[in-house]
Amino acid sequence: MTPGRGLGGGPGSSDDDAIPVTVLSGSLGAGKTTLVNHLLSNAGERDIAVLVNDVGAVNVDYDLLSSDDLPAVGVAELSNGCICCELRDDLERAVVQLADGKEFDHLVVEPSGISEPGPVARQFINGPAAARYRMDAVVTVLDTPQFLDAFAGEGTPERRGAPTDAAGDETADEAARPLSDLLVEQVEDADVVLLNKADLCDEAALAEAEDLVRALRPGVETVRTEHSAAPLERVLDVDLYEHRDDPDGDTVGADAGSDDQHTHDDHGDHDHDDRHGHGEGHDGHDHAHPDEVYGVTSFVYRERRPFHPERLAAVLRDLPASVVRSKGTLHVAGSDQRLNYSQAGPSVRVEAVGPWVDAMSEADQELYRANRGDGADWHDEWGDRHTELVVIGVDLDETAVRARLDDCLCTDAELEDGTGVDPAEWLPERTDEEEAAVVSLA
Repeated sequence: MTPGRGLGGGPGSSDDDAIPVTVLSGSLGAGKTTLVNHLLSNAGERDIAVLVNDVGAVNVDYDLLSSDDLPAVGVAELSNGCICCELRDDLERAVVQLADGKEFDHLVVEPSGISEPGPVARQFINGPAAARYRMDAVVTVLDTPQFLDAFAGEGTPERRGAPTDAAGDETADEAARPLSDLLVEQVEDADVVLLNKADLCDEAALAEAEDLVRALRPGVETVRTEHSAAPLERVLDVDLYEHRDDPDGDTVGADAGSDDQHTHDDHGDHDHDDRHGHGEGHDGHDHAHPDEVYGVTSFVYRERRPFHPERLAAVLRDLPASVVRSKGTLHVAGSDQRLNYSQAGPSVRVEAVGPWVDAMSEADQELYRANRGDGADWHDEWGDRHTELVVIGVDLDETAVRARLDDCLCTDAELEDGTGVDPAEWLPERTDEEEAAVVSLA
C-alpha cells in the first residue's frame, strides 16, 4: 500500500497514512469540472478519487466525470443540497465508503459553485472523515475576467452585503447578497488560486487580478491558467492547508480550533458568522444555505422532442442576465450526435460527444443497452434521445425561460419535412484530428 492510500489518519495515526484531500472552489462556470477533468487525464501513476456536488437535482458534472474515458478510481455524487449542512451526513458517509471500498492516493472534492469552501474543508479536520483523510489544500478557480469585472479598481475587494435602497436601508430581499461576496469568500479561503481564462486578459489585467487576490489572501499561491490546465504539482500534494496562518499569526493545524471557532477562515477583523448569515455555526440548525444567502435558484428542463437548431442557437446567444449558469445534454433535430452544453455568463459551448444509442445499428443498440442497462430510459419514439438542462440563476424567472426553450422545439410539420433544419450550419462535422466538434455561440 503506497503512502496516502487506504485507512489511517486521525488521532494516533501517522499523517503519512492519511489520504490527502483537495477541496475545489470557484464560481459557477469558473472551470472547476474542467480542472478535475485535467487532473484525471494527467494523473499518471497517481490514483485519484472524486466527490462532486452540484446545485440542481441533476448532477451534470458527475455524469461528465464518471465517463469511461476518465481514469478516476471512484466518483461519488451528492446532488441538490448544501454539503456543509443538508448533505453533511451524506458527505461523511460517501468519503468513508470511498476509503473502505477502494485504494487511492488523493481525494478531490468539487462542491457546487455557490458553496463556501471553508465549512467543507473543516469536515476533513474535525468530523468522522478526519480518521481517514487530511486536508492538503483549498484550490479556488477564478473566472479572471468575471473577477475583474466585479473588483477592478478596488484596493481590496469588499463584501457588498444585502441590496439597499436609495436611503441606504436593506431592501425586502435582505437575505440575498450579491455573488461577488461569494467570490471574496472563495478567495479568502484559498491556499492556491488559479487565475483561469488568462487567455482572455492582457498582462496588465492579470497583474491587477493577482494584486486583488493577494490583498484578500496575502501570500496565497497563484497560477495563471487557460482551460484550468494547471501543473499538477501546483495543486495536488502541496501540503498547504495545515500550514496556513490565522490572523493572529498562529499556525493552524489539524488539531487547532473547532467548527464553531472558524479558525481557518477568519481573515481580517470582520465577523465570519455575520458575513455569511451563519447563525449558530456549521453544527447548528440555523446555518443559512448559500442558495438562500445569495438568492440562487435552479430548475431542470427535460424534453424528448428535439430543438430546432437555428431557434435554439438564437436563444442561447441571448439568455437573460438572470441565468448565471446552465449545462446539460441537448437533443437537436437533424443530428445523430449527443451534445453536451455548457454556459457561464456570455460564454456558451456545445460539444458533440458521440452518437445517440438510437442512431446505432440494431445489433449495437442491443449490445449497448444490455451492457449499460439503459433500457428503462428508452422512449418508443425517440429512443435515448433527450434534452436535460440544469438552469441556475439569481432572480430567475423560471416560467419565462421555460417558455423560451419550449419555443425552440420543432413542430410536427418541421419534423415531417425538415424545413429550416440544417445541422451542417450549426454543428461542424467531426474530423479524425478532433475528439469532439465544438461550436462557440458566444
